[in-house]
Amino acid sequence: MNFAAVFHRATAPFSYAANEDEVVLRLQTDFEVDRVLLHWGDPFEAGILGGAERWTGQAREITETLTLAHVQWWTVTIKPPYKRCRYYFELRQGDEVWLYGEDGFCRPEQGEPTGFYQPWLNPADIPQPPQWVRDTVWYQIFPDRFCRGSQAPAQTEWRTTGYVENWERFGGDLLGIEQKLDYLADLGINGLYLTPIFAADSVHKYDTRDYEQVDPDFGTNEDLTRLVQHAHEKGIRIMLDAVFNHCGARFAPWMDVQEKGKASAYWDWFMVNQWPIPEPPRDTRDHRYYSFAFASDMPKLNTNNPEVIAYFSALCERWVREYDIDGIRFDVGNEVSHRMLKAIHARVRSIRPDIYLLGEIWHDASPWLEGDEYDAVMNYPLQQAVTGFFADKFCTAQELGWRLQQCFGMYRRQTAAVLFNLFDSHDTDRLFTRAGSEDVFFQQLAMLLTLPGSPNLYYGTEIGLEGGHDPDCRRCMPWDELDTAENTARRAQVKKLIKLRRTLPELRESSLHFVDESPAHRWVCYKRGAVTVQINCDDAPWQVGAADEILFARGLENGVLQARGVCICRISTAETL
Repeated sequence: MNFAAVFHRATAPFSYAANEDEVVLRLQTDFEVDRVLLHWGDPFEAGILGGAERWTGQAREITETLTLAHVQWWTVTIKPPYKRCRYYFELRQGDEVWLYGEDGFCRPEQGEPTGFYQPWLNPADIPQPPQWVRDTVWYQIFPDRFCRGSQAPAQTEWRTTGYVENWERFGGDLLGIEQKLDYLADLGINGLYLTPIFAADSVHKYDTRDYEQVDPDFGTNEDLTRLVQHAHEKGIRIMLDAVFNHCGARFAPWMDVQEKGKASAYWDWFMVNQWPIPEPPRDTRDHRYYSFAFASDMPKLNTNNPEVIAYFSALCERWVREYDIDGIRFDVGNEVSHRMLKAIHARVRSIRPDIYLLGEIWHDASPWLEGDEYDAVMNYPLQQAVTGFFADKFCTAQELGWRLQQCFGMYRRQTAAVLFNLFDSHDTDRLFTRAGSEDVFFQQLAMLLTLPGSPNLYYGTEIGLEGGHDPDCRRCMPWDELDTAENTARRAQVKKLIKLRRTLPELRESSLHFVDESPAHRWVCYKRGAVTVQINCDDAPWQVGAADEILFARGLENGVLQARGVCICRISTAETL
């Protein structure tokens, strides 16, 4: 037996409470292990210290397996009757039998290993993300480029062709977003994520000058109040962007530090290493002070400082109380201190128990997802897995399945259900441009809207808006071209996919099961309950077989899915695949 491949730890995602009654346990092994049994029971079944009695527990075979690239996961869900559990695993490989517990391996004749423990299932310790996020289809808006609602002249004339620069200001504002709420509701959107809207010097507003005032480029605080109110009337929730890792060069406390140095009351709000600060200003690789990505105009806030924590916790409370927002997205969410995030979580949850707290983290975010900081993170690993598969023609559907299972298996199942899934954003090239063709574009959109998690569309995706890397991904929304035949057809298909997402319970609640049609091919097939998604990324046609109901299709002809085609259908039994 390959002992080095065997792994379990009594922490998520290998052991965790899914709710107040259920515990999910996972064991990792290589592919040579034939069977795994779980021995489990209450820790005190044999008395407080065991005494003369022998703790045995009950045996249960684990039948649910998940295959990854190099290992397999064995998963089981149990319901401890007394809300606590002791357990160990029995591994079988041919005639070989080993027991595995917290102290390692032993033979059955040597007795039982030291058990793993899942202590008392305290409700306060169980991450419980807001349930409404499962039912939400998000739409991300970069305000300056979405819609100009006011009549005030803009610095740059609205332009829908050609490359755009970050210095160009096209005049999009909150009033413009409000005027398009009916359009968004008709599309099927029920959640808006706005990139920063508070006072800042740049067009992107990630260099905040005043966290309490809406930027005059976008309107007023009253405009924000009205936007949220009217959005709620149409069943659309609002999530704001919180830039708390760093501020802008004209944030009042930073200006005070620059003027007074260590005499400033705000000196400890930042992390200045050289005083006086050398001139001329440039990037911060010389350690003059810490900043975001070495940008000298974005000094890093000391989120370890109790005063900084108190300020931003109170700020979030005001945002929730005054504007009635539904979510907060934390920019550079992996660099803000855990202490501050816990304080903000406690503060806003005491006011709004179902607020959605989302972190911008591009890597494994497990330490931030213990239930007292973020509810979820932006699922960039998912985007990278899908992008990599479509870019690499030698990558098989089986390999894609391994990567996607890894993406969703990184966290508790209740967390995976509310991950913020996105295939493009203001930080990446646009999906339509990256896809390279309309067929591949719709294949990826179909995946986005049928995989677990909470899907997000970047503004303009519904009509295939193009754009390369930042800043070109921030083009103006071409409202005057919305009703062309081409854009009308695209929008109709996107609306259909969104409707499926919002109306089919399987696409929001069911587990994900990959079907290996042929490991050597690029024929992607997975099931969400009775809903089957089939995507032909190969060059050859694919016979998909009979279906009870075709829900969405492109390139499907008489049961044959053409190259670059997609089919979403209901199939009653796996045998009909």
